[in-house]
Amino acid sequence: MTLLPDGFTVRVRDDVRLLPTPEGGLSLVGGSPLRSMRLAPAAAGRVVDRRVQVRDAATDLVARRLLDGNLADPDDLTPVAPAELTVVVPAHDRPEHLDRCLAALSGLGVIVVDDASRDPAAVAEVVRRHGATLIALAENRGPAGARNAGLAGVATAYVAFVDSDVSADPAMLAQLAGQLADPRVALAGPLVRGHTDKVRPSWFERHDVAASSLSLGARACSVRSGAAVGWLPSACLVARTTTMREVGGFAADLRVGEDVDLVWRLVEAGHVVRYQPDLEALHEVRGTVRGWLGRKLVYGSGGAELGRRHGDAIAPAVLSPAMAAAGAAILACRWWSAPAALASLVWGSRVVSDALPDIPGRRGLASRLAARGLGWSLRQESALLLRHWWPLTLVACLFSRTVRRMVLAALVVDTAVAFCETDVRPTTLLGRRLDDLAYGAGLWLGAARARSVRCLTPRLVRQGARQRRRSTSVPAQPTMPKSQILR
Repeated sequence: MTLLPDGFTVRVRDDVRLLPTPEGGLSLVGGSPLRSMRLAPAAAGRVVDRRVQVRDAATDLVARRLLDGNLADPDDLTPVAPAELTVVVPAHDRPEHLDRCLAALSGLGVIVVDDASRDPAAVAEVVRRHGATLIALAENRGPAGARNAGLAGVATAYVAFVDSDVSADPAMLAQLAGQLADPRVALAGPLVRGHTDKVRPSWFERHDVAASSLSLGARACSVRSGAAVGWLPSACLVARTTTMREVGGFAADLRVGEDVDLVWRLVEAGHVVRYQPDLEALHEVRGTVRGWLGRKLVYGSGGAELGRRHGDAIAPAVLSPAMAAAGAAILACRWWSAPAALASLVWGSRVVSDALPDIPGRRGLASRLAARGLGWSLRQESALLLRHWWPLTLVACLFSRTVRRMVLAALVVDTAVAFCETDVRPTTLLGRRLDDLAYGAGLWLGAARARSVRCLTPRLVRQGARQRRRSTSVPAQPTMPKSQILR
């Protein structure tokens, strides 16, 4: 088993509850997916001021399990030296974007892979001017193949992949690579924020700056399907070079979704992928409505192939039957909606209460967690109606008054989410609707081509089976069963 380095420190997240247990241990409730983890007294004693510092096998175990449960994040990591990092930039024409990208990367070793540009001389001139290394491909391989060609020429321990329309600061990349101080971490990504230099950007450009689909939120996370962050965009990533080669790099046969596929393959192979939103890279927004919406459609069209390769990981929603029924009842806005939602909340509270350890205030905590689960289910079902299933929703609206009410309620929920997560303006709300229409159309197009609806099918989690399992305890010695996961 790979141990964390001596002195490696993790800090329990502020949104995780630390609850003393009667025997002198601790119960932690939080994480993503939501879970309960119990620390035996000896293990609990290693948590000091919400921090665990690795000094031996026991503290290593506690720190690793807290990280794996998204209950804690790495603390005070040291950036890698610039000499240990090489940046690979795939490029296909757009020399003005490449010029800005390379200017931002000054001071780092950079390999630019020209993916058979129509004007290779213009690309070569930009590369020469910035002192980068050029690899020119004779035929277009797509972004994944271009990155793999650059990876083959990397001689440093760490490699960064930065798209030519992205500006990434060398200090940020070095700090991001510090995540790989944990030997289990193979890949890390920052928050990718939409950006434009225009003094008066168009309305859709303003929307993409405020609510880019590449911006995955403000919560640091161990990335995997079902967690708060389930994938990372390949626009900006830092990886361990040897691990990337071991897994074969990006899937060269994928023209879209290659970043999602890479993350899920790494996780399936036992590696850890980290998202660090306090570090940022800037992604140039698309300059035309057609280019913006066209890219959303292309993103959606890759869902079916990802479903073929990774199964239920591509599910557009993960719901328990009780919470799914409660969410649907609320959206239906009928006389029976409130009683049905209340009954589901009572049932959910009981399930969560039975899974929690015997701690003071367990029932009240269970009720709050069940309400949180209902809110998350409501949000997911609203997204299904407005984004993933909209062609089916549109047809159903023609025949069902209940579906029309559900769509109106889903719009209210989605608008509330927008107010919580973005700088809301009328253009933001319009942009969300167009984004949903384009992405959903791509999903259905890909599903039709693949003759598979896996990418459109939610995954149901049976609560009854979970109710029979208990929250785990973390002993003082390095043996530990899997944590109980609650939804």
